[in-house]
Amino acid sequence: MHYIPGVNRIAVLRANALGDFIQSLPALESLRAAYPEAEIVLLGAPWHAEVLAGRPGPIDRVLVVPAIEGIREPVPNDPLPADHLAEFLDKARAEGFDVALQMHGGGRHSNPFVSRLGARVTAGLRAPDAPPLDRTVPYVFYQPEVFRYLEVAELVGAPAVTHRPRFPLTAADREEADRVVPPGPAPRVVIHPGATDPRRRWPVERFVVVARVLAERGLDVVVTGTPAERDLVRQVCAGAGPGVRAVIGELTVGGLAAMLAHSAVVLSNDTGPLHLASAVGTPAVGLVWVGNVINFARPERARYRPLISWRIHCPRCGLDCTRDLYPDRGGGAGCDHDDSFVDDIPVAEVIAEVDQLLGAGR
Repeated sequence: MHYIPGVNRIAVLRANALGDFIQSLPALESLRAAYPEAEIVLLGAPWHAEVLAGRPGPIDRVLVVPAIEGIREPVPNDPLPADHLAEFLDKARAEGFDVALQMHGGGRHSNPFVSRLGARVTAGLRAPDAPPLDRTVPYVFYQPEVFRYLEVAELVGAPAVTHRPRFPLTAADREEADRVVPPGPAPRVVIHPGATDPRRRWPVERFVVVARVLAERGLDVVVTGTPAERDLVRQVCAGAGPGVRAVIGELTVGGLAAMLAHSAVVLSNDTGPLHLASAVGTPAVGLVWVGNVINFARPERARYRPLISWRIHCPRCGLDCTRDLYPDRGGGAGCDHDDSFVDDIPVAEVIAEVDQLLGAGR
């Protein structure tokens, strides 16, 4: 699509979680390269405003969007609940956006939202059930997320300048990481056993085995998690024995990124810290369900090793959980079970991949 002249301000809707945001970074860098003088405003979540304030990179400013259906999940003590929508739209229209981009999903909820921002040109993703924007690219569920958003940037004349997400670090990030998790003489391996979706969690007892093996070899093993994952982290540390450290909600996103950047290898379920590790250049082993390999796994193998579960049937009821995407194959609505879809990945494979990446870094 053609470049848009006279652009002074660009709005980008991307108001979801850490791993999702990281997938959009190459597209945001491409926008910056194509429109170097324009202000790029992320329409995001409260955590974006905290993490991106003063951080170098393609985003100039964050406007927190209201917590309305299909746009953003509410958070405790939410600064902008759903009943602030009219107020937000008035403020957004006053910004005078020249371009508004929808990088948020299929568009059933987000395309009407973007259309109400008052921009000269709207562009973004469009699923079959979504209303149109001025310029759209089809939303097809299985597509590498990085390239999905690069296609959106291309709609407004911003060709890809990179396909590698990069999360820039600050001196404050590094100081925080070194204060909370002081580096030692041994190489550090970070293990992240949590994930919001329990189907993406490798069994905790297997993380215990890996952590114990690595600690017994003299490596500095750190197990991370959010406050909601406290019990999970403590199980791994208790089972692995002395010398394994827990870091539970003690770091900001920037501090976590710096801690990961100073680590030799990261082992994680398919969740935010896995993608953050790749975005700061740290070798990582990901425990990934096959469908998510398509959408989220990095294509490089020197620094990123996805260990893939090929399971597509629910471990409890046996339902094919891909069928709802393919109605002509006898699709259904899926099931409500949350059993792990990655528990068929053996411990030996995980240790072997960690060892290979540790060896490559020496």
